[in-house]
Amino acid sequence: MDLAFELCNISKRYNDLQANDGVNLSLRKGEILCLAGENGAGKTTLMKILYGMEKADSGVIKIWGKEEKIYSPLIANHLKIGMVHQHFMLIEELTVAQNIVLGVEPRFYKVFFNEKSAEKKVEELIKEHDFSLDAGELVKNLTVGQKQQVEILKMLYRKIDILILDEPTAILAEQEIQSLFKTLKLFTRQGKSIVLITHKLQEVKRFSDRVAVMRQGKLIGTYETKDVDEQRLANLMMGKDIQMHRFRCVPTKPKKEILRFDHITVMRPSQEQPLLTDLSFTAYSNEILGFVGVGKNELGVLENVLGGLLPVTKGKIYHNQEDITNLGARRLRENGLSYVPSDRLMIGSSQKNSVQENFIVNSLQKYTHYGFLDTYKIQLQTKKVLDAYSVKGSSARNLDTFSGGNIQKVILAREIEQNHDYLVLSEPTWGLDVASSQFVYEKITALCDSGSAILLLSSNLDEILSLANRIIVFHQGSVAAILDEEAVLNITKTELGAYMLGIKQQVFHE
Repeated sequence: MDLAFELCNISKRYNDLQANDGVNLSLRKGEILCLAGENGAGKTTLMKILYGMEKADSGVIKIWGKEEKIYSPLIANHLKIGMVHQHFMLIEELTVAQNIVLGVEPRFYKVFFNEKSAEKKVEELIKEHDFSLDAGELVKNLTVGQKQQVEILKMLYRKIDILILDEPTAILAEQEIQSLFKTLKLFTRQGKSIVLITHKLQEVKRFSDRVAVMRQGKLIGTYETKDVDEQRLANLMMGKDIQMHRFRCVPTKPKKEILRFDHITVMRPSQEQPLLTDLSFTAYSNEILGFVGVGKNELGVLENVLGGLLPVTKGKIYHNQEDITNLGARRLRENGLSYVPSDRLMIGSSQKNSVQENFIVNSLQKYTHYGFLDTYKIQLQTKKVLDAYSVKGSSARNLDTFSGGNIQKVILAREIEQNHDYLVLSEPTWGLDVASSQFVYEKITALCDSGSAILLLSSNLDEILSLANRIIVFHQGSVAAILDEEAVLNITKTELGAYMLGIKQQVFHE
């Protein structure tokens, strides 16, 4: 059997953390292999070693049976290995097309960059895979979901033979996921091979041929996907029985209005097309209000408005009946906002500061005594919360020394534990393993049950349908559907995706 790669006895250690411990893993020609495991299991580190971003302490890499030394992504690309990262590797000031062709640009006379040719090739690629992108748009203007699409297209453009995808569908609609995997299945039929790192057990079952499970740096085993169900996979990943629950906030008290959008329109300067058009909704206490959508005029814009990062052009926003329109991020937090952004690395945290410093950044007064920070109290409280959220490691360490999943848990812990009267959550479990996701859902529903209003922005339709009491669906900046509690209980992911993509349009009333 042809093997695209073989990783033989790979080990990697970071100070006191054994990230990979004698891992042996192979990828067959023409297959999709899912690499599963809890946060910090060593999955991404292992694939970064294959891609040349990290150097193994010991072990051998074989590509198509030949031993190779892969010291950089350039060497990996030369060997036809590509990787799409969970956290984006894009240049914000360049266009979509410029990012995609960077390093392999079409040129006039092998010297001058042929931008027109680059845009044409990229537009054809976008159309071929039915992605919601404009080749000439600056990456800094894109939503998180669109940036993910750019990363995928970068690898598809390079026609690589071995493709590593780290959580590629975390922010895609159901139809987009189907379209992506249709592309990936075509990819494998051409004899090319894929490693898919994912925490979505449904995706493992739907799309992979085999699944390799890692735990605490070790490879637990590799299984034919057809031979393992979701429950067994969850148990293998965690090393114990995991109870899979569905969560929904059940109001036990009369609901009261917490936040209201009254005919909100958002325009970008010098652009005629609104980013959001005439948006009205009310978020109540003891309720999870879900929002779904695809494209730059939807969840990303709403998130920025809710977080005080983008001013509204028309309309009013009310919190507890008081006008808070365009107050700005700091004032909104003072007025009761807790906020977990989708881009937690750029907006929600400071990577070069300690976990303790990140944890207290919004509540300095609580930890100040006679003008001095109470370091013992900070250390004690941070450790208590980290233990509660199962984040391993010293709270004095810089945030960027933790795994991606644990960084996200730190930010979630900080915002949820503030216990404000409304919480904006954008992609709250992106990159989290099944046990961590279940824990976060418990925290969200407990906060909701205590009387908070939860505004949940998520591209994970399973998450939205499991948690939300009501759902507002966007298409191109306008409301395509408003689903009450009964409709939420009965709608399918495919139907929800049809509203998101403009295939269906609801005649609705609140």
